[in-house]
Amino acid sequence: MIYTVTCNPSLDYRMELETLRPGKTNRAQTTALAAGGKGLNVSAVLHTLGVESRALGFAAGFVGEEIQRRMEEMGCCCQFVQLPSGCSRINVKLQAGDTDTEMNAPGPDIPAEAQAALETQLAQLQDGDTLVLAGSLPDSMPKTTYGSWLAKLTEKNIQTVVDTAGEPLLHTLAHRPFLIKPNHHELGALFNVSITTQEQAADYGQKLRARGAQNVLVSMSSKGAILCAEDGSVYIQPPAKGQLIHAVGAGDSMIAGFLAGWLRTGSYAEALHLGAAAGAATAFSPVLGNRDAIEAIAQNLPMPQRMA
Repeated sequence: MIYTVTCNPSLDYRMELETLRPGKTNRAQTTALAAGGKGLNVSAVLHTLGVESRALGFAAGFVGEEIQRRMEEMGCCCQFVQLPSGCSRINVKLQAGDTDTEMNAPGPDIPAEAQAALETQLAQLQDGDTLVLAGSLPDSMPKTTYGSWLAKLTEKNIQTVVDTAGEPLLHTLAHRPFLIKPNHHELGALFNVSITTQEQAADYGQKLRARGAQNVLVSMSSKGAILCAEDGSVYIQPPAKGQLIHAVGAGDSMIAGFLAGWLRTGSYAEALHLGAAAGAATAFSPVLGNRDAIEAIAQNLPMPQRMA
C-alpha cells in the first residue's frame, strides 16, 4: 500500500480574472474549489492511474471536513488525524492573464498529541509499503520531523519518497529515501547556486545521492527532467509539448506517475517517462491531469535517454 502524508492540507479556491487590479474591486470570471496539498495531489493522481493509496495528515474544522469529503468523492481513502481546535487552511489562487498569484494561509497549529497520533499510524506500516512525505511542515512542527519519522522506519522494508525543500529535506537524506524530487530552483537553493542546465542538475543531483538519497528526480519545467538513479546512471527526459495553464500540482503528479511506472515495470526510464507525462498532463490542464490526458501525452512523449 502507498501512504501519502500531507501535514498542512488546504482547500484551494481558484479564481480567474481578466486582469488583477490591486486596491480595486476585482470580479472573477470563473471559480473552482479543490482539495489541495502535495500529498493529496499524489494520492489523487495515483487513483486516476489505477493505483490505490491512503492519504494521511491533519484536518481541522469545517474546512478539514470539506477537504476529506472532496478526496473521498474522488475515490481516495483518507485517514486524517482530526485536530481538537483550529481550522484547516483555505488558499486562494488568482489567475489573471498570464500571471498566477497565490495567497497561502499558514494553517492550524499541530499539538503534540496529534503529532503522536500520526506517528502511531506510521508505525503500523508494513514491509513492502511505500510512504510519500510531501509538502512543507507547519511552523508548529520541528524541521527535523520528516527525518525523525524515517529514522523510526529504518528497520522495516519501506520505500520512502520525500518531496519538500530546504532543511526538512536535508534531515531525511541520512535515512536513504528511495526518491526525492526537488525542482531545479529548490535544488539550487540547497547549494546556493543557480541551476539552468541539465548538466548542472545532474551534477548537483548526484551530490544529493552521495549524501544518502537513492534516486533524485529533478523537474526543470520547460527543460524536462533529470533522474539521477540509484545505479549511478543519469536519464534525461525531454519536455512534453503543450500549452502551460498552471504549474500547481505538476510536480506532485510527476511523483505519482513515477511511482505508478516503477510499480508496473521496475524500470527507471519507464518510471521517469510516465512521471513526466503525468506532470505535463496537470500543467496543461486547469485541474489535475486525468488518465486519458496522461496516456495521450505519454504516447507522443519521447522516452528518456541516458546521459553520456
